[in-house]
Amino acid sequence: MRQPRSFKDKFFLVIKGLGMGAANKVPGVSGGVVAFVAGFYEEFIYSLQKLNGKAVKLLFNGRFKSFYQYINGQFLVLLFLGMIVSYFSVSQLLDYLIRHYELYVWSVFFGMMIGSIYYISKDFRYWNSKTYLGLVLGALVGISISFLDPARENDNLVFVFFCGMISVSGMTLPGFSGSFILILLGNYVLLLVDSVNALYDTIFEMFGGDFSFTSDPERMRMLAVLVVFTLGSLAGLVTFSHILNYVLKYFRNFTLSVLMGFIIGSLGVLWPWKNTIYKLDPNGSVALDSTGNKIIENYERFIPGIDTTTFVAIAYVIFGILIVLALEWYGQKSRKGRA
Repeated sequence: MRQPRSFKDKFFLVIKGLGMGAANKVPGVSGGVVAFVAGFYEEFIYSLQKLNGKAVKLLFNGRFKSFYQYINGQFLVLLFLGMIVSYFSVSQLLDYLIRHYELYVWSVFFGMMIGSIYYISKDFRYWNSKTYLGLVLGALVGISISFLDPARENDNLVFVFFCGMISVSGMTLPGFSGSFILILLGNYVLLLVDSVNALYDTIFEMFGGDFSFTSDPERMRMLAVLVVFTLGSLAGLVTFSHILNYVLKYFRNFTLSVLMGFIIGSLGVLWPWKNTIYKLDPNGSVALDSTGNKIIENYERFIPGIDTTTFVAIAYVIFGILIVLALEWYGQKSRKGRA
């Protein structure tokens, strides 16, 4: 039987949710890596796959306590609480840091990916021809994704639903960045900036007793886009969790080798030394989103020179590695405490 969580465990579970939410917002970073390294990835997948027919039956029969226990509700509620808070706080801070300290932010994330590769691979003892193949396939997919050209923005609701399903894969597939996939699909600004800002404005107006937004066609379009995107994300979470639970159960070693490959391939996206390529408007000027920020289209990577800035960036890479080692230490301590 699962041991009750202490207040400390509950608090840190919310913090982990904050980390996953922040990671999911940044192009090239996967929230699934946070789950993997912090030691709760398999519990996360297991809990999500409990959202099945039996759970629906318990819910509609009014057996709310049984439903909550069946889906490991405390775990999911605390984790998603952290993600939601992150969406309106930590992720906003990250946006600011990337705008003003881009090289150093990417350096930290690059270091975190290196640390994650070390963490996942250090205890893996099942190398053979199949797992090496999985590693190579995962790495090739990750590297290939980083060199794709982005599509144009598309607010068709069917496509938005599909974007939700694909983008949420970053939470369930370590190394597979959902936000970077949204850039490639052309809908990063629409779904993670414009629609979220529309919701933010709407909530504040509603608290102020202002419901005039209902007569604003553009605002209502943005809210519809956000609702459909959220539904797609939920559908993707449940679908991917069932698939991953199955493959982890019957093809565990091969699956883990593919996930390691994804993370290795994601290093190409996270390479700190790169020039940002911004989207241009029809007049040839840099396009801006609804908050006045420049819209990123892709990146042009280069090898850095030897100077003070490079050494500082390398120091941040090392700092990123240390963050992952600290998460690993805490994850091991938590697992021993619940044993």
